[in-house]
Amino acid sequence: MATVQPAQALTLAAIMTEGTFDAAAQRLRLTPSAVSQRVRALEMAVGRPVLQRVRPVELTPAGEAVVRFARQLELLSRDLSDQLEPKSDGSTPRITLVLNSDSLHTWALRGLSRVAEHVQLTILREDQDHSLDLVRRGSAHGAVTATATPVPGCTSRPLGVMRYRPVCTPTFADRWFPDGVTGTALAAAPVVVYDEKDDLQDRYLRRRRRTALHPPRHYVPATHEFGRAVQLGLGWGMLPELQLAQLEPGTLIPMTPSAHLDVPLYWQQWRLTTAALDHVAAAIIDAAHALQR
Repeated sequence: MATVQPAQALTLAAIMTEGTFDAAAQRLRLTPSAVSQRVRALEMAVGRPVLQRVRPVELTPAGEAVVRFARQLELLSRDLSDQLEPKSDGSTPRITLVLNSDSLHTWALRGLSRVAEHVQLTILREDQDHSLDLVRRGSAHGAVTATATPVPGCTSRPLGVMRYRPVCTPTFADRWFPDGVTGTALAAAPVVVYDEKDDLQDRYLRRRRRTALHPPRHYVPATHEFGRAVQLGLGWGMLPELQLAQLEPGTLIPMTPSAHLDVPLYWQQWRLTTAALDHVAAAIIDAAHALQR
C-alpha cells in the first residue's frame, strides 16, 4: 500500500497553489532541488506520476488525490490547533465552496450568512454540472452540484430541486410567438444563454423539437444581468422559479404554461469532520429547504 508522507503531499499542494516548482520552493523555504526530490519520492511512493510537467503544471488523477489529502490535512491541523489552543486574535478557518450562480442568487447566501462569524468563506462560481472538478482537484472543500455520485473521498447528500421555466416579456411573445411557441418560431426567436456551459435553453429546445434548433443567442454570464436581459426583451431564457417569484407579476410570462426543467442539486464535501466544515454544511443544507418540492 502506498504511504504518502505529509510533507510530500503538502509540497505538491504548494506547487499547484503557486504554479511552479520555484515559487513553491520560496513558499516552503526550500531549494527547488529539494522540492523536486520530494515530488520524485512521492511518485515513487504512489507508483505513478502525480503531475504533468507542463506550463502551468497539471495534476494527474493520482496527483488530485494527493492534493485533496493535503488540503484535508491542512484543515484537520487547523481544527486540532483551534481545539488545543483557541485563537484569541479572532482568526477563523477558511472554507472554499463551489456554487452555481443561480443558487448564489436565490437561496445559498442567506444560509451562509449565519456562519460568517465561524468561518471565512471563499466562494467560487461554477456551473452545477462542472463544480466537482474543483473538489476533485482539492481546490474546494465542498460544492453544490448536479451530480449525485460522490467523487472519491467525498460524501453526497441531496438538497432538493431547482425548477426552471422558459419565460419572456409579453412584448417579446407578441413579436416572436404570435401563433404560439412553434418549432419555426423557436428557431428564429433570440435566446439568452448564460455561457458556453449553460445547456438549459438547449434542453428545453430539444424537448420541443427533435431536430436541432440554432436560434440567435445572446451570452450574458452574470445571474442578475441574465435575468435583466430577459426582462429587457433581448431574448427568452430559462429562469429559476425562486428568481421569478421576486419579480413583479406580469413582468415575465411563461412561454408555455406547464413547461419546466428540474435540476436536482446535491451537496458534496470531503469525507472528514471539522467544526468549520460542519458549520458550512449545516448552513447549506438548512438553506436548501427552499428547494424542497
